Amino acid sequence: MAQIGLGIIILILSIIVLINPILGSISIVIFLAFLLLFAGIEKIVSGIVFSGRSRFVSVGLGILVVIVAVIALVYPVGAGIVVVLLLGIALLIDGISRIVHGIKDPQSSRWSKYFGIGVGIVSIILAVVVIVYPGIGLAIAGILIGIALLITSIHIISAGITGEKNRNTLI
Repeated sequence: MAQIGLGIIILILSIIVLINPILGSISIVIFLAFLLLFAGIEKIVSGIVFSGRSRFVSVGLGILVVIVAVIALVYPVGAGIVVVLLLGIALLIDGISRIVHGIKDPQSSRWSKYFGIGVGIVSIILAVVVIVYPGIGLAIAGILIGIALLITSIHIISAGITGEKNRNTLI
């Protein structure tokens, strides 16, 4: 029954995220900002408690992490847009790299060169769209999160209905 109940909660959350995908992206930014906040606090505390040469560096970097985390918590949409812009820039650089590699690599087959150049062009186009309209990048990330939650909820509900135990193993 617990699996079915949790599966239904996740199903409802996935529907909410699919209806408003930016909400899903922003919730991930908030979650990560809280993680960074706690990590920064831990660095400050460990820098104060433990002695050593690096204690001031630990405290200073911890304060910096806390400041960035608080800014992300206060402005989650802005933080999400910054992350999307950084990913867009990375995609742009990757696209340029693929085109250069496709043109300059003498060992690749003709088909592989053209495919690499084509992928590079698509990457550049998508990167430009994401950089010019970062909200699209947030929405796409939210849609992917919503789909992942939907699939997870269906798995959990089906496991609860069939009586199968959910066992997660680390590999």
